[in-house]
Amino acid sequence: MAQESPKNSAAEIPVTTNGEVDDSHEHGYHRDLKCSLPSGLGLSETQITSHGFDSTKEGINEAGTSQGGQRTHTKGGAVILADEIKNPAMEKLELVRKWSLNTYKCTRQIISEKLGRGSRTVDLELEAQIDILRDNKKKYENILKLAQTLATQLFQMVHTQKQLGDAFADLSLKSLELHEEFGYNADTQKLLAKNGETLLGAINFFIASVNTLVNKTIEDTLLTVKQYENARIEYDAYRTDLEELNLGPRDASTLPKIEQSQHLFQIHKEKYDKMRSDVSVKLKFLEENKVKVLRNQLVLFHSAVAAYFAGNQKQLELTLKQFHVKLKTPGVDAPSWLEEQ
Repeated sequence: MAQESPKNSAAEIPVTTNGEVDDSHEHGYHRDLKCSLPSGLGLSETQITSHGFDSTKEGINEAGTSQGGQRTHTKGGAVILADEIKNPAMEKLELVRKWSLNTYKCTRQIISEKLGRGSRTVDLELEAQIDILRDNKKKYENILKLAQTLATQLFQMVHTQKQLGDAFADLSLKSLELHEEFGYNADTQKLLAKNGETLLGAINFFIASVNTLVNKTIEDTLLTVKQYENARIEYDAYRTDLEELNLGPRDASTLPKIEQSQHLFQIHKEKYDKMRSDVSVKLKFLEENKVKVLRNQLVLFHSAVAAYFAGNQKQLELTLKQFHVKLKTPGVDAPSWLEEQ
């Protein structure tokens, strides 16, 4: 029995009854290949090129969308994937465009308010508190300026009293007939100079505390108030734009603009509400802190001045101890910042 020779399937070329090449096996190969590809890789990302017997087919590209990139088709049918590259220059240009548009809207709102044509949102209670704060800041700055002038003049007086006491003491040693009289005056001037230095320490402590309150605590609150006012202007500017769009016609071309304006309005409304809440909280804490600080400093100032002019040295020293005021020792310089580290 003759043995049948093995067939090489790769060498077989199926032919139909009409003499044409049967490509059903080729399509079956493509189908099997598609099923065998990993789930994360689609045919949209793969080039399948088949060459027929007559070499008339360039290639087959399966249509599809690729995610996360751009697909580029070449003349030969190849698919090239290119990730979307963000251009920093375009991002900066977009930021400048948004800033310019926002600045234009806010400037238009400010001008319309000053000309009396535009409306503005007003919180009467909050605005009254802000006006009182600004007025009080001016008055506290005036007190601070006067206290600094008093400290300067008191320092000069104490310096003069020291010099006068030294002169009396020198004459007390050289004038035997007026020894006692010059001695009494020398002791008096030295005592006045000592009490003056104690009072000067109390006044300087008062100045430092009021300066911190005015130029740091109140100034920080006013900075938040400034941010609140800017947020209010932006809110009113976008509110005005939305009102103008709502008064106009509603069609397919204006509805997207209205929706975008509504979205921007809502963003600035939330910002405005947040800044208003922040200002209210800061004003409340500032008032509590201001009352506490000024009460202590005013009591210190009154007690020190009263004890000084009453000549009560013990009461003057006791007042400074009560408020933990440390006097600078004469002839001793303050430590440098390196020594404080």
